[in-house]
This record gives sequence, C-alpha cells and structure tokens, in this order.
Amino acid sequence: MHDADQLLQAVRDGLAAQADAARAAPMRAYQRDQFDFLGIQTPARRALVKSAVHKRLDTPELMRVAGALWDEPRREYQYAAIDLLDLHRRQLTIAAIPALLALARRKPWWETVDGLAGVIGRLLRAPAAQDRHAPMDAALTDPSFWIRRIAMTHQLGWRLETDTGRLFGYALALADEPEFFIRKAIGWALRDYAKWAPGTVSGFLATHGARFAPLTLREARKHL
Repeated sequence: MHDADQLLQAVRDGLAAQADAARAAPMRAYQRDQFDFLGIQTPARRALVKSAVHKRLDTPELMRVAGALWDEPRREYQYAAIDLLDLHRRQLTIAAIPALLALARRKPWWETVDGLAGVIGRLLRAPAAQDRHAPMDAALTDPSFWIRRIAMTHQLGWRLETDTGRLFGYALALADEPEFFIRKAIGWALRDYAKWAPGTVSGFLATHGARFAPLTLREARKHL
C-alpha cells in the first residue's frame, strides 16, 4: 500500500476506534447541530494523527489525504486533516494556499476555517515566504465571508512581526460588514496584537473606533 493510503487508512481506523457516543452529542450541540461527531477530544485526536505519520508526504499527496479526510461525514476527520497539514507546514509553500482555501470552502464553520487560517498564517510567517501577503490581499475581497475571515485572522500569533498596515487596513476594509463572524474576527485580530502593542491598538481605535460594531470593539479592548 502507498504511504499516503496507509496514512489515510490509519487515521480513519484510529479515529473510528476511539468513537465515544456520549461525548459526540454535546460536541454536536456546541457546534449548533451543524455536523455529526465521533466524540473524540482534541489531545487524543492530535496524538493519533501524529503517531500515524511515519514518513512525510509530498505536497500533492498530503493534499490528497487531507481532501479524503474532508470528505468523511464526521467532523473529527476534518480536524484530523488540519492536524496533518499543520504537521507538514514547514514543507508547504505559498503555492499550497489555493488548495487550503478550497478546503475552507467545503463544510465551512468557524472552527475549521480558523484551523486552516492558523496553518496558512504559520506558513506565511516563515522567513522564506516570498510575496507572502499577496494571497491574503486577494482573500480579503473573496465572495465568501469565511475566506475574508481567514484574511483577517491569519496573522494571529505573529506578535511584533505583525504587518500592522495590513492588520489595520484589513480591519477598516471589513468594518462595515454585518456578518457576525467578520465582526468577531476583526476584534479578535486587534485583541491579539494588543497583547504586544497595546498603545498602537489603542491609538488605532481612538481614531477609527466609530467605524466598528460594538461586538468588534468589545473584543478588541479586552486586554487594553
């Protein structure tokens, strides 16, 4: 059996073996009954995925396995795909971003979208990433608000490496959107950067705060 197929089978079988119906019901309820769950907690799922990786896959094979997991009906399989992508993130390049965004468009909800935003953000933060901002500049105007959310949140965790021009520029570009998940994302991104540069965020909000929804401002000011 091919390495990619072995990995896919190992993850499928391993997750199925750990299914816990008692945990699955509240997990489904937490996600507003959007998806069915196996009932596996995050640490156990991540440990399983990590133990299944015996050899790094090349990017096409990696994306094939991730796509196959995404096709599975229970939500943990999508989470496992994100775990797998994150384990391989050092080998991913900007060329992989369209495929990652394509996954984000399938069965989208905040948790998978944010998981993929984290993979994309860590990929783009790498020192070797050239022209790294172009994909997210394009994503900012995507028809899907989930893709726009990824653009807004992909710099989470960048600390003082954050491109503040884009952080604030993206926030202003999305400020008038009525979508809850966009308003929340703007506040979340500003709050995250405020941990490292509170004065800069405070100054931005002092000048532009009237542009933002109360939800955004509450989120942004939590650590100020």
